[in-house]
Amino acid sequence: MSVSRRKFNREFKLAAVKRLDAGVPAGRVARELEVNPNQLHRWRQEYRRRPNSAFSGEGRRREEETQVAELERKIGQQAMEIDFLKGCLRRIEDLRMSQAETSDPRSSSKSVKSKKGAAR
Repeated sequence: MSVSRRKFNREFKLAAVKRLDAGVPAGRVARELEVNPNQLHRWRQEYRRRPNSAFSGEGRRREEETQVAELERKIGQQAMEIDFLKGCLRRIEDLRMSQAETSDPRSSSKSVKSKKGAAR
């Protein structure tokens, strides 16, 4: 059984780093936030190196997540196509029904009788 990785947003990481900078021991912050202390130290280093651009983006996506996202996009596209085609089919059926209602049923029986008489 594999454990999925958690993603932390920028605000969460900044709050953790600020608690470390305020003098709260890393072990205590790590326990409270349920994060590895080494991760906290990496976040602090990153923040100290580039305070304005630290923690930007989503980080590296795992291959599985990328594949899942691609498949979800395909499913969404196919669902839209199915809905579009269902609408087209409904319009065609409505058009056939309206044509059937407007056509004279006696005219079709006359044409069948005249064809039978012509064949004799």
